[in-house]
Amino acid sequence: MAPRTAAPGRATTRGAATTVAAGNRAGPTRVRPTRRGRRWVWHFDEGGRDMRQLLGGKGAGVAEMTRAGLPVPPGFTITTEACLAFLKAGGRFPEGLWPEVQTSLGWLERTAGRRFGDPEDPLLVSVRSGAAFSMPGMMDTVLNLGLTPTTLEGLAQRTQDRRFALDAYRRFIQLFARIVLGLDPAPFDKALEAAKRRARAATDADLGAPALERLVAEMRRLVRAATGREFPDDPLVQLERAIAAVFGSWNSRRAVAYREFSHIPHTLGTAVNVQMMVFGNMGATSGTGVAFTRDPATGAPGVFGEYLLNAQGEDVVAGTRTPQPIATLRRQMPKVYREFERIATRLEAHYRDVQDMEFTIERGRLYMLQTRTAKRTAQAAVRIATDMLKERRITKEEALRRVEPDQIDQLLHRAIDPGARVEVLATGLAASPGAATGAAVFDADRAEALARAGTACILVRVETNPDDVHGMIAAEGVLTARGGSTSHAAVVARGMGKPCVAGAESVAVDLRRRQFAAGGVTVHEGDVFTIDGSTGRIIRGAVATVEPAVSGALRRLLAIADGVRRLGVFANADTPDDARRARDFGAEGVGLCRTEHMFMQQERLPHVQAMILASGTEGRRAALAQLLPFQRADFVGILEAMRGRPVIIRLIDPPLHEFLPNHDALLTEVAERRGRREHGPELERAERLLAAVEELREQNPMLGLRGCRLGLLYPEIIEMQTRAIGEATCELRRRGVRAVPEIMVPLVGHVEELRRTRRVIEATLQAVATERRTRLAIKIGTMIEVPRAALTAGAVAEAADFFSFGTNDLTQMTYGVSRDDAEGKFLGQYVEEGILPDNPFEHLDPGGVGRLMEIAAREGRATRPTLELGICGEHGGDAGSIALCDRIGLDYVSCSPFRVPAARLAAAQAVLRSERSSTA
Repeated sequence: MAPRTAAPGRATTRGAATTVAAGNRAGPTRVRPTRRGRRWVWHFDEGGRDMRQLLGGKGAGVAEMTRAGLPVPPGFTITTEACLAFLKAGGRFPEGLWPEVQTSLGWLERTAGRRFGDPEDPLLVSVRSGAAFSMPGMMDTVLNLGLTPTTLEGLAQRTQDRRFALDAYRRFIQLFARIVLGLDPAPFDKALEAAKRRARAATDADLGAPALERLVAEMRRLVRAATGREFPDDPLVQLERAIAAVFGSWNSRRAVAYREFSHIPHTLGTAVNVQMMVFGNMGATSGTGVAFTRDPATGAPGVFGEYLLNAQGEDVVAGTRTPQPIATLRRQMPKVYREFERIATRLEAHYRDVQDMEFTIERGRLYMLQTRTAKRTAQAAVRIATDMLKERRITKEEALRRVEPDQIDQLLHRAIDPGARVEVLATGLAASPGAATGAAVFDADRAEALARAGTACILVRVETNPDDVHGMIAAEGVLTARGGSTSHAAVVARGMGKPCVAGAESVAVDLRRRQFAAGGVTVHEGDVFTIDGSTGRIIRGAVATVEPAVSGALRRLLAIADGVRRLGVFANADTPDDARRARDFGAEGVGLCRTEHMFMQQERLPHVQAMILASGTEGRRAALAQLLPFQRADFVGILEAMRGRPVIIRLIDPPLHEFLPNHDALLTEVAERRGRREHGPELERAERLLAAVEELREQNPMLGLRGCRLGLLYPEIIEMQTRAIGEATCELRRRGVRAVPEIMVPLVGHVEELRRTRRVIEATLQAVATERRTRLAIKIGTMIEVPRAALTAGAVAEAADFFSFGTNDLTQMTYGVSRDDAEGKFLGQYVEEGILPDNPFEHLDPGGVGRLMEIAAREGRATRPTLELGICGEHGGDAGSIALCDRIGLDYVSCSPFRVPAARLAAAQAVLRSERSSTA
């Protein structure tokens, strides 16, 4: 770290304070670039909204408000570039940064009319983080910086309120000890609670000056005991160390976890905002709050928020006191409320989006501390986008960009069945909508461990803090006993799309015993309960839920998306129920119907196993004849449910041993029966199954006898499935129902495999058509999942009416890994260490798998210009992968039914993104 220009203790005396201030005044009014040409510091009146990457969201927001003439306390911003340079240098300030900070501090002194470290009229500052992307509560803030035993007296004298000055100092010591010195906050919290007990004070605000005097001394003693040093009393030392701590908080565990969850790059860094303090804890005419220009949970119009009188900002966010709704401010301070309402309206109109604002009232005067684009729930995002479009504040393109596809997924989560009988234990604030059921867990580490073990859990806390974020990510939902709708728990849960009930004050949380009590019931750790973030209810046990529907604002938004997108959106569906659900969600067809799932049903499995055990073709045909009615009924149901939309049916794909019992279980059964000297049909059947399993066992089944290879060796399987498709189509025609099946051949690696399989399919379809005296024109295509098929797509297209990219297997074969093994053993570490940018099974790899897809699309259409192209792997529901499919020129994507609405939006956004890049 760069050496300070002030000697230790320099700013702790009157003369020293004057010297520091004078030294700062000697510098230029505006900061000049360092000799390397880089500028580290910008004053609030120099920046603007377009400088988010450099100044962070908070810095850009306060700069924009300052230049607009709004009441913003003066200050300056240290850039994100300075943070990155600091981190790269191993925690040392880059050259020129500290002199620029001192120069700007001198400017701030002149602007504020006070001096930093002055024992008579001290300037106090806040040191706040502010990244380019909103990360609420994830990084650090230090308030009241500049207080020392000497400046404390000056503050008390100037304000004529010693109790206020001591409260500000107590808060500063607590924050500085935790954030800058890295001390455990628990002893400081216990000291505060002990002080309240001694004084019989209900809240912090009820502590008098004598109690606070004693508390300050106790907290300084705690610092000395923990560090072996006195609490720093040089304001310049405090400032330097606070800036370094905020820089360092960029790489804190909670910040890294939040960025990974939110897909925010780790390479951006945070800015640091140094701002003149204004005080909300100066009595009944002072206060602090957080508000939004619209409700961030529902999207309803009108100012929404909370505030506390005689408090500082951390009190609202931390949830240590339950705040009042901002509507109450209209009665308590009508003039202040009217001014705030005017500013909120102006900010939303200026930014053309919902704003998240922090404010402080100091003795009846309003100050704006922050404005940024508000985090919001999925429900709110959709309503706000459509409302603002209706109000003509934004265009339809902007409305589509305002909602993330992942938010659509959140909106379609199941909700509590309105008709379910429930036992409500308590009710809190409906802080983030949705229902969550899981085991109660009382700390973040335990929540993370349970989630890794596959156990759904709900994180229960008195109130959450930023160190809980990894547990919030892991949990299904969050419950807190304290805090409001703008508390840390509420804001972070909304951003994550997690259900949250906050401020449930009738819930007694006992962290030591790992239990909570409510409504006469004690819920211990591990006990299952439910929260309803839409109503605030806390419910005993698991509760019945209902499936969501596309309606209202979401239906309007998706209709706009449908008018913009080029890609069709299909669904993967194996049952009529899946098909109906997909259709209701807007699917234009079924892109993947997996027939092997139908074979696994209990009444069919014996026939499948009989086919496998058959000694010859005739035996297999006899067993398959028993399966034909089942298979035909399956296809009738799915084709009827899709009402004339295309249904792409994949012929049997997995190896036959998957339809037989487990080898080790069979071996044990045979050995036990023989050990008991049993005889008869049960032993004979077990022995035959064991022999068949051993005959079919392969070293690598994924690359073995499956897919089209199985059909070529046993063509009677293809014949039965094709006949079922043809007969189902004819049956529906007879009933006046239009059916549009397409037949997909899996695992083709060579065009000759497809040609020979196609001949079997066409001959069977012709036989059915002749029998039914009709004509069957059914498309026949293939799944491109073997790299060789992609590389020889020009030849494969000679025998294919369509290609469907099976990107799960294509990714496995391109990377040479087994997904099940890789994800459990090394893929996560690869992503964490930057070996791979993403998990390629979650997001399509554009340079490898994507390139194979491009080759196949280009060469396939060169052979057959009418070739239909789609994707049916899990990537079909991923927004980034959908954008790649749009760029390649695919005709459709196919995904699970519940992801269809999100895919519709993502496909529209892909068009908007490509149009923007083409005009750039």
